[in-house]
Amino acid sequence: MGAPLVECVPNFSEGRRPEVVASIVAAIEHALGQPILDQHLDPDHHRSVITFAGSPEAVRAAAIAGLARAVECLDLSRHQGVHPRIGVVDVVPFIPVRGVTMTDCVALAHQVSQQVSARHGLPVFCYGEAAHQAVYRDLAAIRRAVRTAPTFPTPDYGPPRPHPTAGAVAIGARDYLIAFNVELETDAPDIARSIARELRAAQGGLPGVKALGLRLASRGTVQVSCNLTDVRRTRPADVFYAVAAAAKRYGVRVGRPELVGLVPTPDSTIGFDADTRASLFPDEKILSRRLRLE
Repeated sequence: MGAPLVECVPNFSEGRRPEVVASIVAAIEHALGQPILDQHLDPDHHRSVITFAGSPEAVRAAAIAGLARAVECLDLSRHQGVHPRIGVVDVVPFIPVRGVTMTDCVALAHQVSQQVSARHGLPVFCYGEAAHQAVYRDLAAIRRAVRTAPTFPTPDYGPPRPHPTAGAVAIGARDYLIAFNVELETDAPDIARSIARELRAAQGGLPGVKALGLRLASRGTVQVSCNLTDVRRTRPADVFYAVAAAAKRYGVRVGRPELVGLVPTPDSTIGFDADTRASLFPDEKILSRRLRLE
C-alpha cells in the first residue's frame, strides 16, 4: 500500500507579494522535508493556496511552521481582497490520501489547533469532520459568524477574541475538494453573483457546489469562483458548461477557466476536450499522478 499520506491545503491571506509567500513556502518545506506540490497566488483574491502532502507527522509540522511564518509576516488589518477570510491563515484542511482515515485527520486537526492557539494566542474554529460545534461543520458558517455576529463567536481553542494582526483561523478535516473558477468577459459583478447563485447546491444547483461572484479589478472582469465539495458527482467541466449556459442568457461570453491547486484523479478532467484537458490539467496538476498513487 505504501506509507501513510495526508494532504494539506492551507489558504493564506497574501497574493500580491511573491517574496512573502516564498518565505511561507520555505518554512513549510523545511519542516516537511520535501518540496510542496503546488502554489497558487491571486492578487485580486489577495490569497495564496499552498498544497503539500507527506506523512501525518511531517504534514503536522509543516502546517504549524507555515502558520507561524504567516502570523509573523502578515497583518490582517491591512488586508484588502475580494475573497472572504477570517485571518492571515484563513483555513487549514487535512485530507486523507493513503493509509490514513478521516478519524486520523480529525485528530491531526485538533492537535494542530491546540498547538497554534497556545503558541500564538490565536482563536481556532474547527470545521468539517473536525468540527466540535455542529453549526461550524460548514466553513461559510464560521466566516459569517466572525463577520456578522454582534460579539466575537466562541472559538474551539484559544482566546475569545481575534488576534490583533492575525485574526482567527479555521482548521479542519475533509475529503477532496476542487477549487475551480470561470472568468466572464464582462465587468458586471451582478451577473457573476447571479450565476453563482444558480450554481450553488444550497439553491438547488449542482451537487456539492459552493460559488461566489467576484470582481477582478486587475483584469477588468468578473469571476464565478467555485468550490466543488462532491468531486464524484460534479466535475469542473460540469461547472464550466453550466456557467457558459447561464452567461449566454445574459449575453456574456465565458473567458478562461482556472484550476486552483490540484484535482484528485484523472477522472476529474472528464468532460473537457483533449486540448483543454492537456492545458488545464497537466500531470503535475493531478494529485494521484504527483504522488504516484495510480
